[in-house]
Amino acid sequence: MNSPSSKRIAVPSNVAWGDAQLHLTSTVSVLVGLDNGAYPSGNSLLIQGAGEAALIDPSVTVVSKGGAPCAVDIIINSHGHEDHIAGNGLFANAKVAIHDADLPAVKSIDGLMDVYGFTGDIKDNFRSTVMEEFSYAPRPDAEGFSDGHVFDLGGGVDITAVHLPGHTRGHSGFMVDNVFFLSDIDLTGFGPYYGDVWSDLEQFDESLAKAREIEADFYVTFHHKGVIEGRSQFLEMIDKFHAVIDTRHQRMLEYLQVPRSLDEMADHRFVYRPKVTLPFAPLVEHRVAEMHVDRMLRRGEASEVEPGLFKATSPS
Repeated sequence: MNSPSSKRIAVPSNVAWGDAQLHLTSTVSVLVGLDNGAYPSGNSLLIQGAGEAALIDPSVTVVSKGGAPCAVDIIINSHGHEDHIAGNGLFANAKVAIHDADLPAVKSIDGLMDVYGFTGDIKDNFRSTVMEEFSYAPRPDAEGFSDGHVFDLGGGVDITAVHLPGHTRGHSGFMVDNVFFLSDIDLTGFGPYYGDVWSDLEQFDESLAKAREIEADFYVTFHHKGVIEGRSQFLEMIDKFHAVIDTRHQRMLEYLQVPRSLDEMADHRFVYRPKVTLPFAPLVEHRVAEMHVDRMLRRGEASEVEPGLFKATSPS
């Protein structure tokens, strides 16, 4: 994908953000979402170069406010999930870019639904939610990028894409002006989410190791934590976040001291607490259990003792 054209007409905007616009450097600021970016909102990153301005992951708060504090020339999506692409339609004259692997998610609603892998009524209901509550607007004009792509905004302001798959196939972070945008590596106690059909446990593991090596002055998450200042705090937080994967894995091994099916594992809940009533929770639990059992089988930690029944091979 080529760098954004300086001849492109920018989306005019002078929306006042006040204290919700947090300036990190002379070129980078965070548009803080409602409740510090808690879902369904998020923290969007605004980058202003000498020639153009880019907005990464326009949130529902950006939509509700009606825009950004300045004209926007290019929208960059970190990945194809509903909360990260909510403002794509609001900036109709801006170019849209997303990693090649997630490009279908922004081009059409059917492409977005493929990311999740929901079926039946769950798919239909979530499709309506995405359209109505997240203002989904297809962007067939969107263009893809790959790992290491540089967006040149002029005046020495460059945004470098860092492919960090696992959450989705195309999930990416971005480095600009010693600020690293982590997107949905959100460093919360909930831990990594890899419950969609476009998610991958092994890739998430590798991406967390890759992200850990990136040095920056500020690290920004789309949800909850927001801005983390300093590498030492970031390392502590990402290590705790990463450790959740192993904690889930060990809990599953303990559960498999007697033979269990994937359905039983999903019912037991290893991702969501029992009180969580999200309609797609059982599908997510089943998908996550399947990935962890595959890992156990590869490692020799469990075996399939009967068709569809799995048991840990030794005490956990």
